[in-house]
Amino acid sequence: MTDDEWLAHTTREAAKAIGRWLEGRGGLHQPIRSLTMRDLEAMAARANDRFVVLAAERIREQPEAATANHRWLMAG
Repeated sequence: MTDDEWLAHTTREAAKAIGRWLEGRGGLHQPIRSLTMRDLEAMAARANDRFVVLAAERIREQPEAATANHRWLMAG
């Protein structure tokens, strides 16, 4: 998978994570303006969580394809 394909994949997965979060709180039918800062932060956290998991899996499965931008996930 190229870097561009991986970015598109992770973007879709992050969107799905946000959708699952919205469904879980029963908010898919509500207008965006009804979201609070706490809601937005929770959605961002879900998207970040999903990205970190996908990046760690990619590094584990294809360490040679990991860029410097991804290696920081495995540091420490």
